[in-house]
Amino acid sequence: MTTSALVADLVTEFKTNGRIVIVGASLAGLRAAETLRDEGFNGELTIIGDEKHEPYDRPPLSKQVLKGWVRADHTVLPRMRKVDADWRLGVAATGLDRGTKQVRLANGDHVPYDRLLIATGTRSRPWFNPKEAALEGVFTLRTSDDAGRLRAALAAKPGRVLIVGAGFIGSEMASVCRELGLAVTVAERAEGPLVGALGGVIGDIAAEMQRDHGVDLRTGVSVEALEGDAQGHVRRARLSDGSTLDVDVVVASLGSIRNTEWLEGAGLAAGFWGVGCDAGCRAFDVNGVVTDSIYVAGDIARAPHVLYNYQFLVLEHWDNAEFGGRVAAHNMVSLEPDRRPHLPLPAFWSGQFGVNIKGVGVGPFGDEIVITQGSVKDRRFAAAYGRQGRIVAAVTFNHGKWLEYYGALIERSAPFPPPPPGYDQADGMEPIPARFPDPRVLTGVPDVVLTGHDPTDRVAAFRPKKR
Repeated sequence: MTTSALVADLVTEFKTNGRIVIVGASLAGLRAAETLRDEGFNGELTIIGDEKHEPYDRPPLSKQVLKGWVRADHTVLPRMRKVDADWRLGVAATGLDRGTKQVRLANGDHVPYDRLLIATGTRSRPWFNPKEAALEGVFTLRTSDDAGRLRAALAAKPGRVLIVGAGFIGSEMASVCRELGLAVTVAERAEGPLVGALGGVIGDIAAEMQRDHGVDLRTGVSVEALEGDAQGHVRRARLSDGSTLDVDVVVASLGSIRNTEWLEGAGLAAGFWGVGCDAGCRAFDVNGVVTDSIYVAGDIARAPHVLYNYQFLVLEHWDNAEFGGRVAAHNMVSLEPDRRPHLPLPAFWSGQFGVNIKGVGVGPFGDEIVITQGSVKDRRFAAAYGRQGRIVAAVTFNHGKWLEYYGALIERSAPFPPPPPGYDQADGMEPIPARFPDPRVLTGVPDVVLTGHDPTDRVAAFRPKKR
């Protein structure tokens, strides 16, 4: 028997009798499980999730759920096929023993595996003061339970809502508040909304959009403390500029934390930015050596990208979880020549204040921006980002039909400024500085981050000042 035939027999045997564990009952985890079954894996499949719910869709939580259009418990993801798995829901993974190939659970169980998929994603960054965070009326928004509680609070018609942080989620929540007729203040330490993801030029446009819709937008300020009444309900916020606000609901929209703590001591390249892996989703160890039995997918995956100088890229986007889970699963049960890379061109969308914002590429990789089509005044335009003479990203406001065009330019490293589009050209088309903040500043961390060339790089890690 030839070596290739022997290896093929081993793969067939693994598909029949192997054990695969997926940690993370998420979009990435579910799509990975479905793909494993589609590709003929008939062995033991275990899916572990710290939430009690089946995998659900997160984008509607800050939009349709808060508006009351959809119930929070009606966001369960559709099953594309039966996965026939052992679901361990409501119990968190607390450790990984690579020597014995076991995942430790919070209830004391040990789950053995032959191959493991890490898809534990992220969680909301909590309010910095635990006592203040425990006040009634203080929320974060990440889970369906979070969305259900916040929806009930908004439906009660609070006098004023304070949203701390003006990233995409914070801005979407502010938009919902205005649609519901609620007074809302947004406090943002950066110079404007969305600046971490889209830069100061677009941030200026987003700020104008918010204020035109009645949002009390406070930029360049932070919230230093929250105060409650005798019943333990939040009633006042103190800002860094010395002002105070009377508030009934506070939402901390401070970004996310990647769920890597359970991997401490496992010897993987895991840390602040996620778990380092190659373009085929195989995890790196702390020395930069690729593993054979551990794969990574979704928000927690940190992989090199050919379009961005092979820097490691992390992105918290729906498409990344959907397709990353599928690629990881395919590679887990495939021979080397059949394995595929996961090299997504980051893409996102956001609906806020009557505008459909769509983007493609990695905006913070660029240092210049040019308005290429449409009218900023009418909030219907396209803009491209450039770096060293090539286009690296694009964003559209109510002009999404052109996004595929810009995506194709980015994928072939077209020149910047890009070639003039066929029609609807903007006046001037002169590049200007995009004004991105320092990526190491906490409030400037966008949903898409380039984190250097070393799989164990810690250079960009944010270290908050001591209070």
